[in-house]
Amino acid sequence: MHDPLAREPLACTVVIPCRDEALALPGVFSTMPDGMDVIVVDNGSADGTAEIARSLGAEVVYEDVAGYGAAVHAGILAATAPLVAVIDGDGSMDPADLPELASVVSRGTATMAIGRRRPEGNGVWPWHARAGTAVLAWWIRRSSGFGVHDLAPMRVCRRDDLLALDITDRRFGYPLELMIKASRAGWTVHERDIVYRRRARGTKSKVSGTLLGTWRTIADFARVLA
Repeated sequence: MHDPLAREPLACTVVIPCRDEALALPGVFSTMPDGMDVIVVDNGSADGTAEIARSLGAEVVYEDVAGYGAAVHAGILAATAPLVAVIDGDGSMDPADLPELASVVSRGTATMAIGRRRPEGNGVWPWHARAGTAVLAWWIRRSSGFGVHDLAPMRVCRRDDLLALDITDRRFGYPLELMIKASRAGWTVHERDIVYRRRARGTKSKVSGTLLGTWRTIADFARVLA
């Protein structure tokens, strides 16, 4: 059931960390909800990502320190709305899902609302990445009681609450550190299924698209858990 409050404009900034997502961004923006400001954080793109983002109406922030966490943090700092949403810029998720998540946080039902990925077909989510996410989410549930089943590449929370967690990882360990610190801070979480699609043609995952990316992610997670 759709939340009728989700139709109302919400003061929310959408942060999209990007590196070489010029081909994907037009599709992402085609379903961006009205009334949401968008910040695209260019994290060292060489394909004109910033120019495309600007042409689509986004504010562009440049972050020279390479890493998912660095890009997300730069976007959060630049955001001005009380709510912040984070979504990947590769076209794998639909921004149209954001208003329902934002409304949950806006009315205080949960501290954070996240999209739980449900792949739309075989091969959309590589088995090793999916298995790794499942194991980490299980560990978080078991160790903290924080009821998550995904590491939330799509999520909404209050900007001030997020900054108060003082997340320090600037690489791929950022989402895991977020979950751990949010659970310790007593956050409540709401999960909603979202469709997880194939990323836009011509783009490549920075996490699971290469063996090197996978190993870097494992190393980042290990550092957070140490």
